[in-house]
Amino acid sequence: MEPPSNYQKYGVPFYVAAWAPDVRKSQPRDQDDDDDDQSKAQTETESAHSHPNQNHVVLAGGGGEGRSGVPNAILVAQFDPASVSLSHQPVAKLDTGSDLPYRMAVHPGGDGLICSFPNSCRWFEWDEESSEDPKLGLTQSDRVLDQLVDVGQQLALAFNKEGSVLAAGGEDGKLRVFKWPSMEIILNEAQAHTTVKQLDFSPDGKFLVSLGSSGPGRVWDITSSTVAASLPPEKDEVFCACRFSLISDGNYILYIADKSGSIVTWNTTTWKRIGSKTIARDIICAFDVSADGKLLACGTTQGDLVIVNSTRMRIQKVVKKAHLGFVTALSFSRDSRALASASLDSSARVSTLEDEKKTGGLNIWIVIFIILVAICCIFLERILRSCRRLILKCKNLTAPGVERILNSKRSAWCL
Repeated sequence: MEPPSNYQKYGVPFYVAAWAPDVRKSQPRDQDDDDDDQSKAQTETESAHSHPNQNHVVLAGGGGEGRSGVPNAILVAQFDPASVSLSHQPVAKLDTGSDLPYRMAVHPGGDGLICSFPNSCRWFEWDEESSEDPKLGLTQSDRVLDQLVDVGQQLALAFNKEGSVLAAGGEDGKLRVFKWPSMEIILNEAQAHTTVKQLDFSPDGKFLVSLGSSGPGRVWDITSSTVAASLPPEKDEVFCACRFSLISDGNYILYIADKSGSIVTWNTTTWKRIGSKTIARDIICAFDVSADGKLLACGTTQGDLVIVNSTRMRIQKVVKKAHLGFVTALSFSRDSRALASASLDSSARVSTLEDEKKTGGLNIWIVIFIILVAICCIFLERILRSCRRLILKCKNLTAPGVERILNSKRSAWCL
């Protein structure tokens, strides 16, 4: 059976996936002001589908050190939303030699991306081809991030929403937070966890949540560089992923995924647990939340994708065996219309989500329609029963019987 067009294998075991931001080159400065204003207005109203760069997925991974024959590389694949397809071959591929790119954070402003390698982190810049069908590439920057050289393996990297702060969490348990791009240190915690596994900034950039390999999560106040709260797991819970998310009233909440298949919700004012919901029967190994906060996505060790409606915390869609291996990375597009996933089986997939959002609003009408059909069936059954009884009565009437009925009527009239 031929795989779907939104699924491709690229020959590299993937550990991370992310969407490239809009990095279109700016208009020349010597254009008329009117042209600039018109271009700005167009930029604000165009959808992500018309921005070629926003339809690129960045993937990274490899076989690590040694002579396995499996390359270590950062790849860029192009996604076509019209045909819902991924490019058969990557539009760009950057070989990283014997160094495995294990974690990655894409700068939201389009400056580039940072990758962690076994001993250091490196900065990469976008390289856009000028053509009618622009494709996005990557080049390693000449810039050296001195503060992240010879620091050991970093297992977590994250920018805040504005791209003004960078956080890095190490295998040694050390948490570092820097101003970007100056790399001025804001927070330097030697023992944040035994090992720092996950990091995520709140939408307003005030807080940073961190998870270790076990034990409680921690919330850090970026302004004061102190611990704002500790998030303890309950019995048998092992936190594996964390994401802040906007909610309808403009505030935000925190989701933490538990390996056993549940998602825990936390209040970000009191830092108290709101509740827990079991989403998957299998172990959760990847997690993400859409930018609009309406959808959650989990990837499992069985290669399944589970998409959840955040309003009711109900499963909206399950893609069984989306990957043959366990899911290593999930990333919603910035417009929340697509979900990119990757696996150690060297596969990448992009699932569209617009249909899921529409069907979520139509569920109530489907229920109402079913109820109306059921009521009509009940009334129809009663009418049919009455008709059957009438037919049986008519069959039982004979000619003399009819004559007796008529004679009784005549007698009544005479009286």
